[in-house]
This record gives sequence, structure tokens and C-alpha cells, in this order.
Amino acid sequence: MNIDQAFKHELQLAKQLLKNQQFEASFHHLERAHILSQPFYIKHLTSHYWMFIHGLKRLDGKEIFGQIIRMLGSIGSLFGKYPLGNTGGANVSPFKPMPIPEDLLQYF
Repeated sequence: MNIDQAFKHELQLAKQLLKNQQFEASFHHLERAHILSQPFYIKHLTSHYWMFIHGLKRLDGKEIFGQIIRMLGSIGSLFGKYPLGNTGGANVSPFKPMPIPEDLLQYF
């Protein structure tokens, strides 16, 4: 599996879990998709879009607002400017690099 396939897999899992209202598990996979998406603008924007949708489904104002800001900021991927490993949720600083989960390290 390459990084593109891994991203699609994590996003697919997140969407299915979101559809089934398994919000915590869904967000976990959205965070993993976000980590994989950071080097690629469209994928990065897509991961934030789905975090935004997650926020809407949960009626979570902090997440909704945070994801609007992050969707705008995802343009940094075009210039190689992003905090590697950052999980992308509104619960973390959008500027903070974070450790990459061990099973995702192979893609970086």
C-alpha cells in the first residue's frame, strides 16, 4: 500500500464510521487521514473538509470554526509548510508538529 492508498483507506473508514454515528472512532481515522494528507494540498483540504462535516454532525462549534480556519491554512501544503504529524483537529494547535504513529512512519 502506498501513501495515497493509505489515505483513501483511512478516509473511507472515517466516513463509514461517521455514517454509523461512531464519532470517536471516525475522528480517530480522520486524524490518521490528515497526517497522511499533509504533503498533498487537495488531500489535505479534503481531510479538513471531512473534519468540518464531522463537526457539523456533532454540532461542535469549536470544530466547525477550527476546520474553516484549517481549510484556509491547508494551502501551506503547496509550499511544503505544514506541521508534520499534526492530527488536524481543533483540539490541537494548527502549528504544532506531532509524532507520527509508528504504523504510518513507512509513508514518510
